[in-house]
Amino acid sequence: MRRRFPVAVLEIAFATTLAYVVIGYRLGPIWLALIVAFVSAARRGPKWAAWGTLAVGWVAFLWLAHWLGRDRAPSGQEMLGLAAWLLVLATMTEFLTVRRERFMEADRVRREEAERRAGEERLLIAQELHDVLAHNISLISVQAGVGLHLIDEHPDQARAALTAIRDASKEALGELRSVLDILRREGDAAPLVPAPRLAADLDGLVARAASAGVSVRVEVTGEARPLPPGIDRAAFRIAQEALTNIARHAPGSTAAVLVGYGADALTVQIDDDGGTGPGSPAPAADGSGRGLTGMRERAAALGGRLDAGPRPNGGFRVRAWLPVAPAPARPAGGGPP
Repeated sequence: MRRRFPVAVLEIAFATTLAYVVIGYRLGPIWLALIVAFVSAARRGPKWAAWGTLAVGWVAFLWLAHWLGRDRAPSGQEMLGLAAWLLVLATMTEFLTVRRERFMEADRVRREEAERRAGEERLLIAQELHDVLAHNISLISVQAGVGLHLIDEHPDQARAALTAIRDASKEALGELRSVLDILRREGDAAPLVPAPRLAADLDGLVARAASAGVSVRVEVTGEARPLPPGIDRAAFRIAQEALTNIARHAPGSTAAVLVGYGADALTVQIDDDGGTGPGSPAPAADGSGRGLTGMRERAAALGGRLDAGPRPNGGFRVRAWLPVAPAPARPAGGGPP
């Protein structure tokens, strides 16, 4: 009853305690119920009811027995003593109320922070799934079309297409398992497949694009160095998505991947010449596809930017700029840093 109807319980406790005092029974620990009811009403109910009871109680407990002719008038010392006790009670109650409100606010902030982090993790998982599935399934679709076209007249070439489908499927399963390992709880086994890295996995990405009919040339400028994991993974995914779009929308084209290691930034640029595949839709003129939106979000999340659009002399260009820490300076002797 105290939790569900704090004001009603306070009124009942106030009335019964006042009646006990006015009748003249021996005083004792009769105030405990009234104190607990007051604190509960101040914390859970409207504060005006609790503070009003406090003011009424100071007058009633001092003067009601005298007005009814059952006791003498209270002295100044008694009035000051009761006022001091009520002040202590009000101060402690306010302290407990403020402490409870701060605890609830801190708990609310923690829950909002947990929800925000969960949302960021869901977005990261969605981006990874899109990159993995879109890339590999697009290659599988292209190779399946090639295999169906060649299976009757050139079965040997169809075998190569089926081999590429098998390899792409195997890699898709491995990367999908790696992405889903993000959902593992602490203490679970470590992921079996490492996260993709630009320097280590770019050759395999180029080979898969070549199997889909895209001739890719890779050029690296600057001094290659280890990259932060987020930058490394984002650069690989951007290159992967760009080559996937080329294989999907411009089959038979020639592409160039330029990786530039700058002093304070990594640049990844993918160009194609437009391709020769008939009947294939071209990318949006302003670079507004869903995959390009995901690439822009990746770059923006890391403090970088991504530009995508048609080239003046035909084809399409995707260029990402990702900030990284400056490269460490080499010692004067020219040895390793």
